[in-house]
Amino acid sequence: MDATRGTTAGPGRRIPEGNGHPVVEPPVLGGPEESDYYLLADLLTDEQQALRHQVRDFMDREVIPIINPYWERAEFPHELVPKLARLGIAGFQLSGDGCPGMSNVTAGVVILELARGDLSVSTFMGVHSALAMTSIGLLGSEEQKRRFLPPMARMEKIGAFGLTEPAHGSDVVKLETTARRDGDSYVLNGHKRWIGNATFADYVIVWARGEDGHVGGYVVEKGTPGFDAQVITGKTALRCVQNAQISLTDVRVPAENRLAGGHTFRDTEEVLLASRFCVAWESVGAAIAGYETALAYAKQRHQFGMPLASFQLIQYRLARMLADITDMVCMQYRLSQLMDEGRFSMPRVALAKMHYTERARAILADARDMLGGNGIVLDYHVARHLCDIEAIDTYEGTDTVQALIVGRDITGYNAFVPVAAGR
Repeated sequence: MDATRGTTAGPGRRIPEGNGHPVVEPPVLGGPEESDYYLLADLLTDEQQALRHQVRDFMDREVIPIINPYWERAEFPHELVPKLARLGIAGFQLSGDGCPGMSNVTAGVVILELARGDLSVSTFMGVHSALAMTSIGLLGSEEQKRRFLPPMARMEKIGAFGLTEPAHGSDVVKLETTARRDGDSYVLNGHKRWIGNATFADYVIVWARGEDGHVGGYVVEKGTPGFDAQVITGKTALRCVQNAQISLTDVRVPAENRLAGGHTFRDTEEVLLASRFCVAWESVGAAIAGYETALAYAKQRHQFGMPLASFQLIQYRLARMLADITDMVCMQYRLSQLMDEGRFSMPRVALAKMHYTERARAILADARDMLGGNGIVLDYHVARHLCDIEAIDTYEGTDTVQALIVGRDITGYNAFVPVAAGR
């Protein structure tokens, strides 16, 4: 139900139609001035600010009014794809071949605004741009880039990224899907799981282990025999995203569809770094959505004859939420600068992803609590964000995995694989 519709109920207020009963109607989301307490937007160029507002306006106008029913039905809003295409943001930081060539700072604020509106939509764009397109952009030959990227940049072709397997998530480096050379083709066999966009994608980048034992990327085109993608049902997070369980049975891929620059799993990690950076920004956007809605609600909701915002406990919680968001944005802005300067590393990105998802979960849980019973209905959007952040916390490396990446970097010890006592 769209909480922005309703009838007038006194000066300047309306009663929405939420589930057929009157409810308090805060603004769907607040404005950027509500969360940008340290005026970090002033550090952006005019072009960056214009693009940020363009994406924010798109999400507020085109996505938020329609997304809840799709989320509840666990359906993907395909009607949004041509509208997203017109924003011209597909490919994020990639340059050439129709891609926008954003700086990391610019891409960051775009991703933030996508996620502030809806994490399923931002995840769809992240899979398409930061995983599938970036795999081709970083590891493809010039011919492969010219062949695949332009229609993906126009979003006429949609991409997916097949790395995770049923038995290999955090230890995906041990993936078991195989690629065997047979004449002018490679034959793929194996299984993938949790692959976003895969049920309708035109190009799925499947990562498989070759006969030399090394991992490479293979562009599997839609309709290839032996490729079967079944949607995973029953999810409580990112319900709009069509995650799939993929079976690969003698899937024959032309040799020219093997990514030319992908020779080992370390090459795959280049893509994962770019995507992990994207996910970190998503967490910031979701946290901002929760804070802005909680603040708007607290100003308009009255209990015991007074606005919630007038109570000390509410003000304390809002102040703590704002402090966390300001910390996250400052940290992520600096990380984006370092990436633009080429001074980045997987541990630095892992630290951001670990910290932001943990704080975003806490902020959204606080926002849900502050909305009381209204916090568990979709009308106020916080419930959707709270459920969705659980998936954001898990994919692209769990909290524990990120901590171990950072821990290895700062101590010099690899704690990923436990060692039995006495060995």
